[in-house]
Amino acid sequence: MRTIDTRQIADCVASLAAKACLRLTDGCRAAVARARETEEGAARFALDVILENDETAQAEQIPVCQDTGVACVFIELGQEVYLTGMVLADAVNEGVRRAYRDIFRKSVCDPITRVNTGDNTPAHLHVEIVAGDRVTVSFLPKGFGSENMSALKMLTPAEGMRGALDFIVETVKNAGSRPCPPVVVGVGIGGTFDGCALAAKKALMRPVGSQNPREEVARLEREVLERINGLGIGPQGFGGKTTALAVQAEVIPTHIAGLPVAVNMQCHCVRFEKEVL
Repeated sequence: MRTIDTRQIADCVASLAAKACLRLTDGCRAAVARARETEEGAARFALDVILENDETAQAEQIPVCQDTGVACVFIELGQEVYLTGMVLADAVNEGVRRAYRDIFRKSVCDPITRVNTGDNTPAHLHVEIVAGDRVTVSFLPKGFGSENMSALKMLTPAEGMRGALDFIVETVKNAGSRPCPPVVVGVGIGGTFDGCALAAKKALMRPVGSQNPREEVARLEREVLERINGLGIGPQGFGGKTTALAVQAEVIPTHIAGLPVAVNMQCHCVRFEKEVL
């Protein structure tokens, strides 16, 4: 049994949040750079600005996007870990509070009164118990320009994978330029109403462009990506070949009577950090 004081987790969350909001992930930057080589005109200009913006943000230590998002925190907690100190959720919120205290925009409010909480808490915390004596903390700041374009549909088994693929493509088509393309499309297939939505968000934490290890799922990812990039929306809606940098899908077993599909949109500004304690 290994003991960890939750103050370590608070420190970890604060550190991850501070790093994530200041830079694109390496995989995202590489994908944008590759896309730039295939574009021309306004589409290439938009991708140039995205790359320049990332360089400026890192050099000046300012947010790579003004929407520093809702704090989505995923913790894999080893079952051989004994936590001491403050309650885990309180520790996570303390880390978020510290990270967002100064230069990061505070975007969390009560949904009814619209009164801002003032410190970007509470975080959206997901905890999974896993084997071992380690704690893995992942931080995903989720902006709402893209989150608002996300969708979920409870398909019937009769609609099958063709219906699922059509729904994913239609969701991106209807979003147009609003989620700041080129986007990364997180997809969850199966599970329950809430389970497929969580799977779609988890898909966004994979390296940009990585493929699902199941070949039939990877084939689905490739087909949907090709169809989306055939829409011609392009970077920032200027037209072009790159409406999406990647489609990343996670699949989980579901009920025999259902086929839930969730699409969680991510703008070009992919920000994500992870640390193992």
